[in-house]
Amino acid sequence: MEITDTDKNWTEVITPKKGVFEINFKEIWQYRDLVMLFVRRDFVSTYKQTILGPIWFFIQPLFTSLIFIIIFTRIARLSTDGLPPLLFYLAGITIWNYFSECLSKTSNVFVANANIFGKVYFPRLSNPLAIIISNLIKFGIQLLLLLVILCYYIYNQQINFTLRPEIALLPYLILLMALLGLGMGIIFSSLTTKYRDLTFLLQFGIQLLMYATPVIYPLSSATGKLKTILSLNPLTPIVESFRRIILGQEILDYTSIIYCSIFTFLTLFVGIVVFNQVEKSFMDTV
Repeated sequence: MEITDTDKNWTEVITPKKGVFEINFKEIWQYRDLVMLFVRRDFVSTYKQTILGPIWFFIQPLFTSLIFIIIFTRIARLSTDGLPPLLFYLAGITIWNYFSECLSKTSNVFVANANIFGKVYFPRLSNPLAIIISNLIKFGIQLLLLLVILCYYIYNQQINFTLRPEIALLPYLILLMALLGLGMGIIFSSLTTKYRDLTFLLQFGIQLLMYATPVIYPLSSATGKLKTILSLNPLTPIVESFRRIILGQEILDYTSIIYCSIFTFLTLFVGIVVFNQVEKSFMDTV
């Protein structure tokens, strides 16, 4: 008996992309269960077979902050804008770690998942999105640590904290940091399929970028042309604003946030275009 097309009940139809600008959000949503599996995989595999496990989420920022206090506060005598050094550095490290983890891990998506990509079809953007979400969980844990320490300082009246309306902008700043890390990460991921040297350059660049971002020093400590150059860094408004909101400090610079928003969405757009273009033929070069 001959089976006609009308007798077949297809559950999935795979068609080629129509263009580099096409993003099938509906398809990504249909694969949301796979995204969550990737999230679980990334989260669990990070500290699998370790003794302390997720406790490292607390240890890493605390030890880094203590080292910064010794080097940059005690020895280099850098300003912390009158804030307790532990809070100042911990706030900067918390938001910076989220960006650096998102950027470094998404930048290796094609190479690290070549075996999976070559065997089964699913929306390739699912993997970078899963990385962003899994790192968001880690960020949430470290943010909780920051808030606990902040409450301790407030309780002991060691900081003048004022809860400001700008706290409503906090989710937006975190979203900007996630999208900027995603955009830059998928650009590098697309380029590293042909140029593996970029992997080493990126790791070195992330370290340098931290010093060009007010993580270990306040922007107010810079003057003249140096301050202008640092202000052009799109990460500067996010880190500065995040620290000010969390620690209840002065009013935000909304102009710099608008600049950062424009830069972030342009970077994400370029990243998606390049990602879609490379996705079609990356298996020939990986």
